[in-house]
Order: sequence, then structure tokens, then C-alpha cells
Amino acid sequence: MEQFVSRCAALGALGVALLCSVLPAKTMIPSAVAAEARYPTKPIRIIDPFPPGGATDYLDRIIAPRLSERFGQPVIVDNRPGAGGNLSAEIAARATPDGYTLLMNLPGGMAAGRVLFPRLAYDIKKDFAYVTLVAAGTYVLVAHPAVPAKSVSELVTFARSKPEQLHFGSAGVASPPHLALELFKLRTGTKTPHVPYKGAGPLVVALTGGEVQLGFVSVAGASALVKAGRLNALAVSSGKRAKSLPTLPTIAESGYPNFDVTPRYAYMVPAATPKHIVRLLNAEIGKILDMPDVRVAFLAQGLEATRSTPERLRQIMEEELVRWTKVITEANITAE
Repeated sequence: MEQFVSRCAALGALGVALLCSVLPAKTMIPSAVAAEARYPTKPIRIIDPFPPGGATDYLDRIIAPRLSERFGQPVIVDNRPGAGGNLSAEIAARATPDGYTLLMNLPGGMAAGRVLFPRLAYDIKKDFAYVTLVAAGTYVLVAHPAVPAKSVSELVTFARSKPEQLHFGSAGVASPPHLALELFKLRTGTKTPHVPYKGAGPLVVALTGGEVQLGFVSVAGASALVKAGRLNALAVSSGKRAKSLPTLPTIAESGYPNFDVTPRYAYMVPAATPKHIVRLLNAEIGKILDMPDVRVAFLAQGLEATRSTPERLRQIMEEELVRWTKVITEANITAE
């Protein structure tokens, strides 16, 4: 050591500065690079807010095995349905912030939940770090064949002529399809009573049976029934046409500019998760979303693989919060 020090002294002040700047970087343990290289060393859990079989679960089960392959660790999907997704979010928010717990959710649904349940045990702005968008979809505005309307304009004209006579079904109070229909009613000035059901399955049964006449349903839920003539598809809720239904116009194209209800799916982690782990998750999930077979699998369910930066995802959450605060307030929606 003494020889090393004397050699440093002989090199002069400039040499000392150069050596000292290099030596700590090579000997510092643990460094951010070393920590990132070690992660992950154990199984990763994805908390899903809904039961198996839905869109979020479908996405998770495509991504999880591929993420497992890339990381060399098991990636487990843990379905925790309850309270409209609030239960899973609370579990994720309170999890250890080490990168081993991810939350799948819909930013729009989480934003609406914050408005409807102001006393939630978590804060969507403070308790999560945002990782990436995963997919974007749309809802199909469908009508029972007994409704004499094949377009949005025809539906609006008919609904205005018979206020309170057409019934709009949804997958549940404050569910994304319910919020979409309330926005539709506000924009079109129509009066169609809301009938909530316990999930998308019962809603589709009610629609095809004529128990309710209108509804917003997923592309996967609508396609076969529309082809069979059991429901009529009038438009999609998203701001742009769906790749899986390219001939179906948007509601915005149908006379209501800027109407855009695009269900987006995303991953988040607890707020204090190290930033280098958030970046790594963002990069690796992004690579999975770019895989051609993944994009095809998503499209089969009417979803488009959509990656983002953490910053853009946070911005989307802010936008959704503004949008649904306004709709929920104006439509006087409550969680009851």
C-alpha cells in the first residue's frame, strides 16, 4: 500500500485526481449497476385486480412467461378481485418496494376510484411509481336489433324521441363502460336509465335477451354476437378506429368531436421502488410488447400493444383524473 501511495504522489496532483476518480467507482459495493445486475433473485408477483378470464388477466398471462424467460425467475399472476380494483391496489401500494410486486390496472378505473372513494387507503399520485403502458383497447357501442338504429346519429334521434324508454346496461356501477355511457349521455343529451350488472358476462346476456337495449362492451365480447346478428355495432368509444374493427366509425367521427374513452392497461409498482429497477422493468416489458407474436395475441382480443415511458404513464393518469372527475360530478355518479 505504501508503494502504491508513493507512486500516486510521484504522478503529481493530476495523476492523483485521475486515480482517485477511477478507484472508488470500481470498488464501491453495492453500486447501482451491481444492484441492477443482481435483480431479480426471486419470484416476481403481478397483482391483478380482476378474476381470471378478463382482459387484464389475459394480458398478464401473455407477459408473465416471457418476462420470466428474460429474467430467469418465476413471474406469478396473483388475481385479487374486490372493491372494483381497490383491494389489489391497496395490497400493491403497501408491498415492499423492491421490484418484486407489480400491479396491473387501468389508469381510468383507478382515477375514477379516487373520485368515488375519496377515503381510499392509498393515493394514486403518491403511493405508486409508474412503469409502462401495456395495451390500449376500445369499447363497442352496441344495440339490441329491436332498436331502429344502425348509427350513432340514428340512435340519438330515436333516444331523444323516446326519453327514458331505452335502457343502458353496464358491467357495474362506476365500471369503465358505465363511465363511458354517462359521458355519452352528457355529450348527446339523451336520457337512458342505467342498469348495472355484476360483470361483462351478465351484461352481454341481458343485451342479447333484450332486457336492456344499449351497452358498451369489449371487442372480444361483441365481435361474435355482431357477426351472428344478435347485436348491432354502432361505433367504438376510442379516439381512433380499432384495428380489429377498421370499418366501424368512432363516436367522435359520428358527430361528437373529441369523444374518446380508450381503456388503457398499465403496470405500476410501490412508490419507493428503486428507479433503476423501474427503468429495467420498463425496458424489458417494452421489448416483450414489441414481439410480433405478442402483438398478434393482443389484437385477437381487440387490444393494441402500447408501451410508454413512466413519465407518459403518469401524465395519462393525471388526464384520466381530470376527465372522470368532471363526468362523475356532472352525472352525479355515486358508488352506491
